[in-house]
Amino acid sequence: MRQNLQAHRYRRTKIVATLGPASSSAAVIAELIQSGVDVFRLNFSHGSIESHLECARLVREAAEQLGVEVALLGDLQGPKIRIRGFRDGGVELEKGAAFALDCSLGQDDGDATAVGSDYDPLPESVQAGDTLLLDDGRIRLTVNKVENTRVSCTVLLGGHLSSRKGLNRLGGGLSASAFTGKDREDATQARALGLDYVAVSFPACGADIEEVRAMLQEHDSEARIIAKIERAEAVANDEVLNGIIAASDGIMVARGDLGVEVGDAQLIGIQKKLIARARAMNRIVITATQMMESMVNSPVPTRAEVFDVANAVLDGTDAVMLSAETATGSFPVETVRAMADTCLGAELQPITRKSGYRINERFEKVDEAIAMSAVYAANHLEDVGGIICLTESGSTPLWMSRLRSGLPIYALSRNVDTLRRMRLYRGVLPILFDAHSDEAEGVTAEAMATLQRRGLSSEGQRFILTHGERFGVGSGTNMLAIITV
Repeated sequence: MRQNLQAHRYRRTKIVATLGPASSSAAVIAELIQSGVDVFRLNFSHGSIESHLECARLVREAAEQLGVEVALLGDLQGPKIRIRGFRDGGVELEKGAAFALDCSLGQDDGDATAVGSDYDPLPESVQAGDTLLLDDGRIRLTVNKVENTRVSCTVLLGGHLSSRKGLNRLGGGLSASAFTGKDREDATQARALGLDYVAVSFPACGADIEEVRAMLQEHDSEARIIAKIERAEAVANDEVLNGIIAASDGIMVARGDLGVEVGDAQLIGIQKKLIARARAMNRIVITATQMMESMVNSPVPTRAEVFDVANAVLDGTDAVMLSAETATGSFPVETVRAMADTCLGAELQPITRKSGYRINERFEKVDEAIAMSAVYAANHLEDVGGIICLTESGSTPLWMSRLRSGLPIYALSRNVDTLRRMRLYRGVLPILFDAHSDEAEGVTAEAMATLQRRGLSSEGQRFILTHGERFGVGSGTNMLAIITV
């Protein structure tokens, strides 16, 4: 059965859904694809490699049955800095109470007065007056003094604190290697899992990204790399930020740890900056964390969550991501549908179809110039039904997707890996296409027939068609034609 690509109307913004106990069955995965999921995330912070292999298999089988290609993203755990455990599983911390973080305490020796930490450099990394954040900021401590292995604090914001929760410093400054031993083990499985993307947690510089890329290549994986922006240091210095973006194939605005380190009040401006910067550097961008968090337990989102998702769409994010909502929530399918509807509603706004991107700049590459020309032509001609891009690598559709347009970009390719990667590109609809003809006229006719069979074109419509001079050999896009159905 082939899924109708026009189901749920034409949605430009892509949806990433995290797999977990609530969504790891064949039936639910199929429903999620039909409801609008473009990319499935495997979170290596949870589960075994065996469970991830099984999820990847189910995704590929469901996609094949539905006649579409979806992408798989593996999210490396990274150096999450955590406290150790409590004797009784957790404690209640009262505002104003004394509480210490002591690196000399054992794995489960914590109590209501102190808990250990796996981050041995903690005493050298903080000083009196610093604010420490536990459990994604739900618990706040102010540092009073540091003695040997012990950091003595006062509770600013109390509550229940359980074992193994995350530890951050407001403003950043707690840093560990971005690529851990566990990450190396997980990265070796990227090819076996068939990953299209690998997300790198807590990168501090471009070199962290290059280390992961080398590891993937060593194990014969061609997965593209998404850098998760979640350290205050990464957004405090433009040179560092640009280096991370340039070294990666895309970024994720990981608002959980980033918000904890910089403060939620600063986060909205940083999110807008990151989306704009990634698009300007021809990189894809995913906006993530708590986008529809209430739907973990509710069948409908809050109005604030709808506005949050819509705001990211209006800013031009390629994708919005669901975490616990689909991994462990009670309403995974309903959440995806709500997110798809929200994206579609936001995309009705005129701002999503107006672009002045690089209008005053020169282009260094011919295929990039063709991509820009195609979108501008499509935006300014009457009766244009969309852009048809014949591609081997996916580079030309990526460049096209950096411009705002209300028109679909139909990316036709015989390369399945390319089709899967393009599921993450804003506004791009990947379609399997392997022309029988070697001549331009014959290939054009086959491409148009492919769209007609899918109900994506109608008589009288114009289409902007781009392709390389030689078909099927990755020769670089250098031809543009305007076709009337």
